[in-house]
Amino acid sequence: MRLRDYQNKAVESIYEEWKDKRSTLLVLATGCGKTICIGGVLRRAFPRRALVLAHREELIFQAKAKIEQMTGWNVGIEMGDLRADLPENHLFGGPQVVVSTIQTQTAGGDGLGRMSRFLPSAFGVVVVDEGHHGTADSYRRVLNYYSQNPDLKILGVTATPDRADEEALGQVYESVAYDYEILDAIHDGWLVPVDQRFVVVQGLDFSHVRTTAGDLNGADLAGVMEEEKNLHGVVGPTLEIIGNRRTLVFAASVAQAERMSEVFNRHRPGCSAWICGKTPKDNRRAVLRDFSDGKLQVVCNVGVLTEGFDNPGVEVIVMARPTKSRSLYAQMSGRATRPAEEIAHKLNDVADADARRALIAASNKKNCLIIDFVGNSGKHKLITTADILGGKVSDQAIELAVRKAKENGEAVRMDEALDAAETEVQAEEKAAAGRRARLTARAKWEAQNVDPFDTFQIQPARDRGWDSGRKLTDKQLAFLEKQGIDARNMPFAQGRQLVTELFKRFDQKLCTFKQAKLLRKYNLPPNVTMDVASKLIDAVKASGWTRPANAEAIIASAGSAPRPRAPIFPIPSRPTQMAAAISTTPADGLPW
Repeated sequence: MRLRDYQNKAVESIYEEWKDKRSTLLVLATGCGKTICIGGVLRRAFPRRALVLAHREELIFQAKAKIEQMTGWNVGIEMGDLRADLPENHLFGGPQVVVSTIQTQTAGGDGLGRMSRFLPSAFGVVVVDEGHHGTADSYRRVLNYYSQNPDLKILGVTATPDRADEEALGQVYESVAYDYEILDAIHDGWLVPVDQRFVVVQGLDFSHVRTTAGDLNGADLAGVMEEEKNLHGVVGPTLEIIGNRRTLVFAASVAQAERMSEVFNRHRPGCSAWICGKTPKDNRRAVLRDFSDGKLQVVCNVGVLTEGFDNPGVEVIVMARPTKSRSLYAQMSGRATRPAEEIAHKLNDVADADARRALIAASNKKNCLIIDFVGNSGKHKLITTADILGGKVSDQAIELAVRKAKENGEAVRMDEALDAAETEVQAEEKAAAGRRARLTARAKWEAQNVDPFDTFQIQPARDRGWDSGRKLTDKQLAFLEKQGIDARNMPFAQGRQLVTELFKRFDQKLCTFKQAKLLRKYNLPPNVTMDVASKLIDAVKASGWTRPANAEAIIASAGSAPRPRAPIFPIPSRPTQMAAAISTTPADGLPW
């Protein structure tokens, strides 16, 4: 199984982090192949045995199937009646990979459960699937047990973590190796664009709903959503909006799911069915098979399709269970972001992001739609698509995009709305900074460092909670200083972003920061080759340090033009060349 470009970068970045760290985190959007990345990591770790931890039975069997498909190895399951037997010395023979639930690992009065069946030295790698759960006591207990092996490496893999969780994740994982979120994947043409529709339901009132464990209290929420007027307030608009598109509805309770399905069927007989955790497995499979075959248009579910359900035919998600959890919302909405099945395999053969986006736009599934129902939320901050798409966007831009989408009343292309909102926020911040700067002396203004983000025409990365307290290394600071950038007081995420940007420019043979800074001063494009930059600067000098009249002719004669605008939310990853250049650890061989 061939890895995509971002999957290869993820694997490379993980191994770069493991050179001097024990644990690292991979943030990878739903639908982008986290198990494939895990397989790539484990394949490279061979012959060291690996343990993969998950919290649900469906995830266990999925991980086993995909890892076996990728590697051809024997993958054992340690769960319930299933045993992954290792030889007595734990060194040779037995399954190369063991997948196990966290419940199995910790079950037992002594708290050790069945992890005590394995020596800590049995595994060289432990992977925490849905890595945001790694902050829980049960996971910490398991990780502490296996960490008695001094050579152990730990990898957490998560989709889109809650912002509140970021700092907690930073206490479990020493670094974030690679961060590739939903908006990155949409920009790169791997996932379909997301449209958001807000529907106002009169009488829908969450103001009295309590908060329990960081989310809306289940019983209180169910009481609101099960009210007859609210059931019709959700089902009626949904039927008007979805047309004939296949739709997945997430409900807050079994009673709500059952009654919504009943109301759907009153309007369109036989269009809907419902499932929950207690639905017999044969019945559940039959419902999902009919849904996949198009015999059912709408499936209402209660928490059973948030993870491990991969059906590219899903076009609409109805959020009939509002949430304050970003990770839960990401899991639910992620059921619809995969491209149509008929083109999914073709995307892997297309190297250009524009061509992949065009392929999606020409398919039967050009986008997906997320429907949220708006009422009186009180003091609750309910999650929307803007929150899950805006992992690298400022909070001000998210609030602005949501406000405008609610005012619009129609479906809004949320990635474009976030782009526009971030541009608007940045423009206002820049204008405000300019107004403040004019209050200072001109001499002091001229002495200020030129903003490298403005020079490169990129948006500065948002500080993430897991980077709290982190500082750039001396080598990174020295590298940036050599390029003419003073990063001593710069946040870690932005400094790392500039290092990445500079190495991208080296790869593309684009001009240096110092050249770009001078070009920008004379209103010339900064994203040209070094050769073109030199000619333009010579022309500026010959014109008496003014913008040369023949600037466009110089660019055209060289056959070079400014590169296309980079995504407004650049990926803060570390290319292999960069990591090798600033690392003292040899790049060859295994990192431990």
